[in-house]
Amino acid sequence: MSARNVVTKTEWSPADLYRRLELGEQPFVLDVRNRDEFANWKIEGRRELPTVNLPYFEILEESDGQDLSPEAWGRLVRQRLDGQLPADQPVLVVCAKGGTSALVAEGLRTQGFDAVNLEGGTKAWGDHYEIRPVLESPQLTIHQVSRPARGCLSYVVASDGQAVVIDALRHVERYEEFARARGLRITLVLDTHAHADHISGGRALADRVGAPYYLHPYDAIHPIDVLPATLSYRFLGDGQEFTIGSSRLQALHIPGHTLGNVAYLLDGRFLFSGDSIFVESIARPDLGGRADTWAPLHHRSLGRLLGLPDSTRVLPGHFSRLSEAGADGLFAATLGDLRRRNEGLRVAAGSETEFVRYILASLPVFPPQYVDIKRVNVGLTVPDEERSSELELGKNVCALAQAH
Repeated sequence: MSARNVVTKTEWSPADLYRRLELGEQPFVLDVRNRDEFANWKIEGRRELPTVNLPYFEILEESDGQDLSPEAWGRLVRQRLDGQLPADQPVLVVCAKGGTSALVAEGLRTQGFDAVNLEGGTKAWGDHYEIRPVLESPQLTIHQVSRPARGCLSYVVASDGQAVVIDALRHVERYEEFARARGLRITLVLDTHAHADHISGGRALADRVGAPYYLHPYDAIHPIDVLPATLSYRFLGDGQEFTIGSSRLQALHIPGHTLGNVAYLLDGRFLFSGDSIFVESIARPDLGGRADTWAPLHHRSLGRLLGLPDSTRVLPGHFSRLSEAGADGLFAATLGDLRRRNEGLRVAAGSETEFVRYILASLPVFPPQYVDIKRVNVGLTVPDEERSSELELGKNVCALAQAH
């Protein structure tokens, strides 16, 4: 089959890509990054994407040092892949920052392929944010803020012009822009715990808007280094309540994922579960290096959350796959629904012994960069932008292995 000679667009932004993935589209992905970078993290959709990794350095090696024209790039790639490129669907070309992939995509278009470049590459994809309404009423609004490529979720809750941000992600300007656009004043910044998979924006956002920042004191000690936090925070305690306009937010201390892990219950109806309950799984308890000790705590904490009404809307801190989102694009479910279909919660409803056995048999690999991210999130180190991006590369793995 010959490649079709129709090109509708030469570049997709991260937002363009996300819209297409949400619709269930399956573009063919040609990833020209190094093989180790590809093995660590690749673009995923609601359904599995046809993907091939052909590092551009390998293409250069075949050029004998010649300065390649776009046409030459396209010809070499086509010859190297020998019929693997589809003639009847878009080919999305991806590199780290979008430069080399743009050249490869241009070359493939000279060969008749509908090739498009990912604008900004995997860095821009990793830094892309989506904001979706969970609830919009005159008295209360809740918005879910996500980084789709990383599977990280955060929330903005607002009432009577006041807003609280829960689990702010690193790019804090997104929250400031959102608040300004809606005429909101951020009066409170909360973290559910000291995160290991991503750099928290909580302290930085609080500084920028002049709001208090709360963290449970048990999480203000690095669990591996056993060193106290150097950043300032206000102590968060079990049962502590906050008022946001006409709404009330209650902190529930639920140790397990971390010793200072907290969930927040809003008006008895919405549970911001942080790293405890996810849509398809539950959190891992080993990121402090003490899975045997923390798993029983995790069991008791999940039991406490399972005591809430089935109608409670669970809003998690992470997801593992885009397919976890509902038709509305939200990563959320009622507690009653999760009791039935979330394997980890079903096990948590049983005995502690069975639960601990299940946990210890289900732990994924411990990412070594998580130790450094924890250091950042308690103020022990302050990385620059390049190092921050490097630490956050790839998806989160805060859930048990069953979610992957």
